[in-house]
Amino acid sequence: MYQNQGGYPQGGYPPPGGYPPPGGYPQGGYPPPGGYPPQPGYPAQPQPVYGAGYGDPGYGSPQGLGEDGEVKGFDFTEQSIRRGFIRKVYSILMCQLLVTMSFIALFLFHEPTKMWAQRNFWLFWVALVTVFVCLIVMSCCHNVRRQAPMNFIFLGIFTVAESFLLGLTSSVYKVDAVMMAVGITAAVCLALTLFAFQTKWDFTVLGGALLCAVVVLLIFGIVAIFIPHNKIVTLVYASLGALIFSIYLVYDTQLMMGGKHKFSISPEEYIFAALNLYLDIINIFLYILTIIGAARE
Repeated sequence: MYQNQGGYPQGGYPPPGGYPPPGGYPQGGYPPPGGYPPQPGYPAQPQPVYGAGYGDPGYGSPQGLGEDGEVKGFDFTEQSIRRGFIRKVYSILMCQLLVTMSFIALFLFHEPTKMWAQRNFWLFWVALVTVFVCLIVMSCCHNVRRQAPMNFIFLGIFTVAESFLLGLTSSVYKVDAVMMAVGITAAVCLALTLFAFQTKWDFTVLGGALLCAVVVLLIFGIVAIFIPHNKIVTLVYASLGALIFSIYLVYDTQLMMGGKHKFSISPEEYIFAALNLYLDIINIFLYILTIIGAARE
């Protein structure tokens, strides 16, 4: 029998620290929020601090996170989504331009293909109808242009038909004139794209004005059909067209960029964004080619 030398109560044994009191816990039998009550003879155990500076209560800042609790290596912000959207749009656009340049080169440098297309002129009308049908479907039916692979199928058909028309149109001009138009178009589009990314001017608010300008250009073109061939009228018409679609290129580029601009296009509309940029570029090319052709007459 050991003697209690003034240390432990209860006959020389330490108290059962951390065990529930004989009467049980309040609040339906659960321990109080602060943990088990300290018992005589045992020091109070430090309790972990939850919710201090990190999200909702009940979660501490885990190890391996930054000072602000942000998961390193993952960035699902609006900017990262927009950057991925821009990369996807330009990848699709580059594929479209490669197909178009291939058709133009084929019609320019392969004489049998050029003669075959000119003998079978009905293919021109088939391609023209196909272009308008695909354009209307992709513009008006958002389900078609958002659902893969249907959106890529329609865009591919449209690109091939439009490339055939451009190749057939380019075959009417001389090779050096077409190459000059391609080079000028590439330089203009690159300069306008860099300008759209760098400028603080917001061109997305010009949608209504650009629509009115296109309507005026369309009426001007219809009237010019009934005017006898006039070099000055052709130059004025082509210059206005190149100017309008150059502004359209900046407008569509800033719509794709989003961010600080007033209007933007949804990241789900990558097919529609690529289609807009492609139409802007080929219209600039056609009007520049018309200017060069009219200037050489």
